[in-house]
Amino acid sequence: MYEHLLVPVDGSELSHKAIETSIGLAKMLGARVTGFTVEMPLPILVGEPGAMAFHAETIAEHQRRSEEHARTLLKAFGERAQAAGVAFDGQFMITDQVAQAIVDLAQKQSCDLIVMATHGRHGFDALINGSLTKSVLSHSQIPLLVIH
Repeated sequence: MYEHLLVPVDGSELSHKAIETSIGLAKMLGARVTGFTVEMPLPILVGEPGAMAFHAETIAEHQRRSEEHARTLLKAFGERAQAAGVAFDGQFMITDQVAQAIVDLAQKQSCDLIVMATHGRHGFDALINGSLTKSVLSHSQIPLLVIH
C-alpha cells in the first residue's frame, strides 16, 4: 500500500503525534520513513542600498544553530524509528517556503504518503499565519494523512 512516508516535524507536541503515528503505520506496512524539518532563514532587513543586512558571523551562527536544531529533532525521530525497527532517513532545509519544500522533497524522494500534524488554526490566526497543511494539500499530488 504505502512504502515511503514523508513526515515533516517541527518539535511541537503535535509533530510528536505525527512521529508516533508514522512509525506505527510504517511498522505495520513495512514502509520506510523520511523525517523532514525546515528551519527559517534570517529575515530580510531593509536598509540603505548597498548596505549589508547581516555580518558574515551572524549568518554563519544562524546556519550552525539551524543545523544543530534540525539534527537534534531528526536524531530523536530516527532513534524512535530504529527502536521500532523502521528504516529512517532524516532531511532538513533552510527556507521560508515550507509547504513547497515539503511537496518537492516528497516528490524527489518518491514518497507515497505525507504524514503531518495540523496546528488547527482557525479564523484570524489562520488568516495571518496561514495553514501549512492546507497549502501542502493544495500543491501535492501525494496523499496526505493529517494528525490533529
